[in-house]
Amino acid sequence: MQSNTNFDSKARVFARNIYGTTKGRIRLAVLQRDLDELLASLPDRPLRILDAGGGFGPLSQGLAAMGHQVVLCDLSGEMLALAREQAGEKGILPQFEFIQAPIQSLTPADLGQFDLVLCHAVLEWVEDQSQLLACLQALLRDGGHLSLMFYNRDGLLYHSLVMGHFDYVYADLVKKRRQKLTPGWPCRPPQVYDWLQALGFVITTRSGVRVIHDYMVEKRIKVEQADEVIAMELAHARQEPFMHLGRYIHVLAQKTPGASEE
Repeated sequence: MQSNTNFDSKARVFARNIYGTTKGRIRLAVLQRDLDELLASLPDRPLRILDAGGGFGPLSQGLAAMGHQVVLCDLSGEMLALAREQAGEKGILPQFEFIQAPIQSLTPADLGQFDLVLCHAVLEWVEDQSQLLACLQALLRDGGHLSLMFYNRDGLLYHSLVMGHFDYVYADLVKKRRQKLTPGWPCRPPQVYDWLQALGFVITTRSGVRVIHDYMVEKRIKVEQADEVIAMELAHARQEPFMHLGRYIHVLAQKTPGASEE
């Protein structure tokens, strides 16, 4: 069953509330570091990149500015309009192609295959998660790389325990009333890793996102010492046990030649 969330009417609020905060800066810092390391290991040439469910493309705009060709796909017309506006202001519009459609509707027959696929904070909004991963795998060329960030159910559980939200824990982390920006299908990392392995991926990098921030007792530090918080996040993002307590997990995985396609 396919179920996707459309953030129309929320585009600018989402951009401000997520990426205009310390937690948004942490997300971008971890993703950027991981991707910079990946790009440094690849041949120095323009890549074909798919930003799947990429919203207004806060990360892929930077990749386009480096000369890579980006296909940005999202369900929200408002998100894509904001992406066009920002790309135009930055002079990188020619590097982009925009597609308003569900990720599951994209096929190699229509788009070809990509060197790099980004799929960040999407998996937890989709009911049939293994199907979505299979779609992304098919869109990658052999040897291509997947950058996958997903909402971590284990981190959510631990945060709920620390905060004493026991009713929420007893309810198996299901809220009585669904909230617009609360994912419906948070992911357990071992399950995601198993799906990736079954699809012929080899995981090359794992990082936690917001491994410290969400547990901080002194809220003012998040704002007043934001740069130091981000530095601490980067220092601990790949260390256990902190990594798997992150609100999100970021995985880089390579598609092995001859990997089966479903």
